[in-house]
This record gives sequence, C-alpha cells and structure tokens, in this order.
Amino acid sequence: MAMQSSSKTSLAQRWEDYKPSKSALVWACAATAVATMIVGFTWGGWVTGGTSRMAATAAGDVARGDLASVVCAERFKAAPDSAARLVELNAITDTYKRRQFVEAGGWATMPGQTSPDRRGAEGCAVALAT
Repeated sequence: MAMQSSSKTSLAQRWEDYKPSKSALVWACAATAVATMIVGFTWGGWVTGGTSRMAATAAGDVARGDLASVVCAERFKAAPDSAARLVELNAITDTYKRRQFVEAGGWATMPGQTSPDRRGAEGCAVALAT
C-alpha cells in the first residue's frame, strides 16, 4: 500500500519537485521571446522603425497638403475677382485642368515656396468646386 500512495503524487507536489535543467530554461526563455514577438507584430500593432518612418512621412505629406489646400482656398476667396474666377473654375470639368487652373492662379504656391503645392492645389480645387 505504501508503494501505491507514493506513485500518486499531486500535481502541486510534482510541480514543487520539478527541477529543470539550464538548457531547458534557456530554450523556454527563447521560445517565450519568439512567441512574444510573433504576437506583438501580428496582433499587437508593433511595427519596425522603417515602417513607422514611412507612416509618419505619409501622414506629414497628407497634413501638409490639407493645410496647403485650406490656405489656397482662403487666398482664392480673398482675391478681388474671386466670384468670376469661381465661375471659371466650376466651368472646368476635368480635375487635372482644375488643378492646373488653381496652380496657374498662384493660389497654391505657399509662402516661401517658388512652385505650387500639387496636393494643396488638388484639395483647393475640390473644396472650391463644392
């Protein structure tokens, strides 16, 4: 009977008696680190530095274009002949030609720049045409 009771140890007792080797601990730590990275990059929203720089650059370009389109629209509306120019702009149906019209008028050239902002001109033409 004593033999039978010693072979039936509880899970807690077996856990307490377990002494892993150093190599088992190293491999367990490595597997945990790899699993953490897989979960982080797959579902956790982690990105590499290159991806984050590209996203930040794209967001900056979009924001700069949005700001330029607002400035352009305000400059267009402040012009003395804005009502006549707006009629001309609305008569143009091609979006490319609308952007060219805004660029040629000088409204999309931001202060301190020598050439018009393409995204700003596109956004300006869309904002003014609506």
